[in-house]
Order: sequence, then structure tokens, then C-alpha cells
Amino acid sequence: MIGLKIARRYAKALLTIGREDGQAETYKKELGYFVKLLEEQKDLEQAISNPLYDAGSRKKVLQVVSEQRLNLSKVMTSFLFLLFDKGRIQYLKDIYTFYEKLTDELANIVRADLVSAVELPDESIARIRDALAGKTGKEVRMEVSVDPALIGGAVTRIGDLVLDGSVRTQLMSLKESLQRSENI
Repeated sequence: MIGLKIARRYAKALLTIGREDGQAETYKKELGYFVKLLEEQKDLEQAISNPLYDAGSRKKVLQVVSEQRLNLSKVMTSFLFLLFDKGRIQYLKDIYTFYEKLTDELANIVRADLVSAVELPDESIARIRDALAGKTGKEVRMEVSVDPALIGGAVTRIGDLVLDGSVRTQLMSLKESLQRSENI
């Protein structure tokens, strides 16, 4: 819980800087790229965040990666050094998650997940996206995936809202109804 508060605080601080200098989207891309790099290269993540290694050596690795390899902006490099110096570098992924949500809100964007039993045609996905945009009044960015366990239909998630039109859920509801009627 404390980690989420810390992540939210740093994400808000970075967004404030991004709004002031008009680079909020740039910082989102840079931060996302850095987080992705750490996820893909676990050795690099360990070299930066493992306290068993010397702090000076870890900071040097962070400097080389951020300034030379990735050529990040000065603000992003300073932000990463601040996280490192404050012992908060382990919260980087959560900070990115919050930062992404904050920049999406700023740009009037909502993210949705669409899971269907079979692969949907592009026009069906576009109709679902348009319907969600009409309901929310925001631009919808959708992640689409397939889960054959749904049997048929689809499940859409926008934040805490879940729209479940799957055959699996309908069958489970029918089963519960039949069990309730047998117990009466």
C-alpha cells in the first residue's frame, strides 16, 4: 500500500513537470521504454536495484543506460537519478502505471481490455470501440485478446467496469438459477 502511495506521488510530480514544459507524452514514452527495458533484461534491473551491489556502481550503470544507451531527456535522467537517490527505483513500474493513467486522463483517453472467445474481425472491434467511446465520451484505446475458455461472446473491462457477455458466464448464471429452483 505504501508503495502505491509513493508511486502515485512521483507520477504526479513528473506529470506536473511534463505539463509545465509540454513534454508529458515524451516523458511517458521514455519512462515506458525504460521500464520495458528493465522487464526484458532482468540482469540490468538487478544491476541497478539490487542493494547488495555498491551504490556508486549501480548509479554508474543507471547513468550509462539512461544517458548513453537510451539517450533520455535531461528531465527523465534527473527523475531516474532522484528515484535512485531516494531509494525508490524499485517502484518504477508502478510509477509508470500511474503516470500512464494520469496522462491518459489529461488527454481524455480511457483504456479498455476486450477478451473474446474467437478472434474478432477489425470492423467488430471498431464498433465496440465506438460504442464504448460514445458511452464514456473519451477516446478508447483497446487491448484485444482471445480466450477460448469463454466458449462464446466477449468480456470488456474499462477500469473497474466489467461488461461480461460471455457464454461461460451465462451458462454459470443458468446453472445457479437451476440450483436455486431445485432447493425451493
